[in-house]
Amino acid sequence: MKRRLIVISVLATLAAGAATTYDRLGAAQPMVTTDVVSRGSIVTVISATGTLEAVETVEVGTQVSGTVQAIGADFNSIVKKGQVLARLDPALIQADVQRNRANVAAAEADIERVRVMLGDADTKLKRAQELSSRQLIPTSDLDAAVIARRSADAQVKSAVAQATQARATLRQSEVNLQKTVITAPIDGIVISRDVDVGQTVAASLQAPTLFTLAADLEQMQLNASIDESDLGSIREGQTVSFRVDAYPNQAFTGVVKQVRLNPSVVQNVVTYSAIVTARNPDLKLKPGMTASLSVEVSRRDDVLRVPSSALRFKPSGAVLEALGQKVDTSAGAPARPSPSAATVWTYENGHLSPVRVTVGLSDTQFTEVQPGTLREGESIATQASVPGSATTSNARPSTSNPLLGQGPTRRM
Repeated sequence: MKRRLIVISVLATLAAGAATTYDRLGAAQPMVTTDVVSRGSIVTVISATGTLEAVETVEVGTQVSGTVQAIGADFNSIVKKGQVLARLDPALIQADVQRNRANVAAAEADIERVRVMLGDADTKLKRAQELSSRQLIPTSDLDAAVIARRSADAQVKSAVAQATQARATLRQSEVNLQKTVITAPIDGIVISRDVDVGQTVAASLQAPTLFTLAADLEQMQLNASIDESDLGSIREGQTVSFRVDAYPNQAFTGVVKQVRLNPSVVQNVVTYSAIVTARNPDLKLKPGMTASLSVEVSRRDDVLRVPSSALRFKPSGAVLEALGQKVDTSAGAPARPSPSAATVWTYENGHLSPVRVTVGLSDTQFTEVQPGTLREGESIATQASVPGSATTSNARPSTSNPLLGQGPTRRM
């Protein structure tokens, strides 16, 4: 009887041990995605879009109305200062010139006429004064002679003024006649032509634009829209790298020349214009091209860094339980939160451990950490989950593939 009890006790112990072993082997193991602490560069950049344009652009118009009679330049024509770009039909303005010349001649003849009248008035006044001194004529006749002389003098002045006005009108019509020939104001290249032969242009309210000239396409400028949140990081002299759709595999460089203070508000989004100058020796860049640019704001080389996702990772209670670790909700929490303090979780030998780090510069992929708490090449967790559990601890979409096994994965 006693021997039977001993056998039953041994069998019960073996059964309990087998059950415990089965529970451990059958329990779901967590999937932990890891990365490593690396050393390299961290570059912070600001991205924006802009439009390319010539540094100096001149719109050539006309100050007189008329019909385009001839065109002396076309798109992409290289022109010199003073070269004829177009001619307007001068017939109407030539008629104005002839009419105004006739008016000038009439005004000058009128001056001669009133000057003769003034000489006659002077003669009559002298005679009246002599007769009045002898008391041979009444005083009223002397007064009439004085008035006639003053009136003739006023008529002379009026005729001279009318002649001056007629000459000014003639000069204006002659200038208008000269303006029927449109010439290039600068040396440059024609990037736009807005008229054709036979087209009528009207300059009644404002000068219509006939041509647009670019002074030098070997020097371009990029008008970029900078978001107000990034404005504080933009300053003159910064190096800019940009690309255009026409040459997607080629990077162009420029320099920030000016940040304009006039804001632009579109759908409650405030942006400011930054002018970037860029050399264009091969003339690959054309006015109007859209460019995607990036401005290097800060850079740190040869620093210890961790993936930014590791700073956002915190294991859930289910993950810690699956690893056989004590669940502590305050694990890794700083006593006094600081903007430069953060927590990462190292993963070695199936164990997660929180490590307090001091962070520095960050870009979209990596964040600088001060040396001392982490080693280069040390494994840190970026994501963890328990299969079959609704609780997942991650900072980004999972990169683990269940078909490749449930062990930790590394990105070198």
